[in-house]
Amino acid sequence: MGGQMYSPVFVSTDGPTDESLRKTRTWLYPMQAWYCISLFIFIIALFQWISFFHSKFARGRQMSHNSDPEQASLHRLHGFSLRRIPLGLANAYRVIAFRWTLQIGKSHSLTMAEVFVTMIYVVFLFVWAFINTTDLEGHALDLMYWCNRSGALAASQFPLITALGTKNNAISLITGISYDKLNYVHRMMSRVVFILLWVHAGSEIVANAPFQPFLEEPWLRCGITAIVALSILCAVSLRPIRAHAYELFFYIHFAMVLTFLICAYFHTRYDALTYWIYPCFIIWGLDRLIRVLRLVVFNFGFTSESMMNATAELLSEDFVRLRLHPPSYFRWAPGQSAYLIIPSVSRLPFEAHPFTISSIDSNHSDVLDELEPRDQQPNTQISFAGPVLGSSAQFWNELVFFINVRKGFTARLKEAALRGDKVKVFIDGPYGPSPNLGSYDTSVLIAGGSGVSYTLPLLLDIIECVRNSESRCRRVVFIWSIRNADHIRWIDETLIRALQIAPPSLSVSICIHVTGAPGATEVPLHSYGSNGDTKPVNDHFHSELVMLPDGKATEKNENSLIAMESVKLQNGRPDLPVILKDEVEMATGRMSVSGNSIFIFTSTD
Repeated sequence: MGGQMYSPVFVSTDGPTDESLRKTRTWLYPMQAWYCISLFIFIIALFQWISFFHSKFARGRQMSHNSDPEQASLHRLHGFSLRRIPLGLANAYRVIAFRWTLQIGKSHSLTMAEVFVTMIYVVFLFVWAFINTTDLEGHALDLMYWCNRSGALAASQFPLITALGTKNNAISLITGISYDKLNYVHRMMSRVVFILLWVHAGSEIVANAPFQPFLEEPWLRCGITAIVALSILCAVSLRPIRAHAYELFFYIHFAMVLTFLICAYFHTRYDALTYWIYPCFIIWGLDRLIRVLRLVVFNFGFTSESMMNATAELLSEDFVRLRLHPPSYFRWAPGQSAYLIIPSVSRLPFEAHPFTISSIDSNHSDVLDELEPRDQQPNTQISFAGPVLGSSAQFWNELVFFINVRKGFTARLKEAALRGDKVKVFIDGPYGPSPNLGSYDTSVLIAGGSGVSYTLPLLLDIIECVRNSESRCRRVVFIWSIRNADHIRWIDETLIRALQIAPPSLSVSICIHVTGAPGATEVPLHSYGSNGDTKPVNDHFHSELVMLPDGKATEKNENSLIAMESVKLQNGRPDLPVILKDEVEMATGRMSVSGNSIFIFTSTD
């Protein structure tokens, strides 16, 4: 930015001049941009909270219809109502915003909501940068009007960009949108501001030519260092690099952000714009303080260190299951994630990686001790953690993570699993929202591969909530697409127990699709006796041979997963449009469709 310090000037005694107008607008327009962005955030928050309370109200209002089939039938046959117009408009918005996508390359797509926000932000910021840049002599787009203004506008966005990149931020609290979804906005805004800063830098070079004498100025050197750091940061944050070399991105991101903010602070001191920079350090420091406090509360309040020890199990060449007893004060909801710090695996002391929690935080006092399988008598009480669930109880009373093995951290975790080591884990979280599915009559859960870590706890939670009369759900469809049939054994015991404890009022349908080519892996599916013991299928049970989608035969036992009436095992990818169309036609009342980031959306019938 320019090398002269100034204070806001609104008008001179002899009337406005080009210099006074430039300085006034350079100070005023970033403020106006913030007013507009704050209004946009307020509108988003308003819609989110209205939707939240409407969902809660609808859930409580219509729970009675579940207990009275005749009344529910009359309710479903009710004709057109003007009261349903806002709901129809809301559903149309959800379909357009979250189901319509723009494909970018072969492996990435943007929802229309992300496309709209990006377009609006780009147009808004550049209009504010170049509007009213005609000087008093009538020259349009006068460079002196917008060269400093573009830099000031870019600087004004830094606090918001910093907040969107933190795990604990006020925007998530206000809007109800999780930090991981806001992270797209964080990256998008960073890249738009990056372009705007280069507009500022390029215009300064042209306006102050010859530029070489200014290179001795400290403010300019800081500015050059800051924009170089941001350029490196934007390069390494591109999806291919971030996905395949996350640890490289992690280290460079930390170093370049720190370099950029420090240099930006000293660069903006000469234009009295540091009030846009120092809040970034406060926001970042507050987020780190909250995370440190959580680590201390959750991980250092134990009477025994053994509770922080986790078991790492190698499920296949590409997947590790990590499980540990939850800390005393740690509570989570289905669909949430947590950051794991594993000193023996991490390279840095506080290197943390996020993973979705695959289990549920079950209510021990109300549920765990008195669950009844649907094939037992109503008055029979059963111990949830023992005979009913067997070894699958970990998905109800422990923290379980399915971890996709790649390079770096996850590769080292795989080595620890191969050695059979117990690993000490520190946990930070939980983070992210939990979908409110209790107000829907039908829920469809869709996942591929390790995405089951998101949908499995949703399934278990729906079953538990229906048992406790906390959900109006009458049908849940669980769709899981996997490459290898061998992956079924990750959760086959858990699915069996979930089906057995599901109440008769809830229809559960499980569809497993094997998409990989036929291989040589034979699936050792489990069978379970009445006492919860796990044993391989053998001749003690009535069984028959069946052909699995991977081309191999296995025994189909009356107590195995594939023998259950509610379970279908198919070859090939699921035809989602056809499946969803059929479910919509069958649905009575409200219907939701949830899954990992590829599939997630909600709709109402």
